[in-house]
Amino acid sequence: QVQLVESGGGLVQTGDSLTLSCVASGRALSGYTLGWFRQAAGKEREFVARVSWSGKYYGDSVKGRFTVSRDNAKNMISLEMNNLKPDDTAVYYCAASIIVTASRADEFGTWGQGTEVTVSS
Repeated sequence: QVQLVESGGGLVQTGDSLTLSCVASGRALSGYTLGWFRQAAGKEREFVARVSWSGKYYGDSVKGRFTVSRDNAKNMISLEMNNLKPDDTAVYYCAASIIVTASRADEFGTWGQGTEVTVSS
């Protein structure tokens, strides 16, 4: 079974950049679709991005600002976030799915514990 651990969160200012990382253990990630979600206080979990053999896909709110990438050799996925806004404040989760086009939270079976990102105005 895959275990996922995120890191890289923190407090930044509007317009700053931040890169999140997610390292997997227990099994190689190469066969999985990997995704990032976020959940702001009082809101539902929101799809951010995914990467699979079919390519990369982004949520509308982050398109053009965030870049997802994976390194199968290091068994990790990262999320580069640029031009951050206060609305990006949330706990960010990485997740793994066996579904190539997964984008709903219920399509991902394995989750990390989350890393918190706060963007001040």
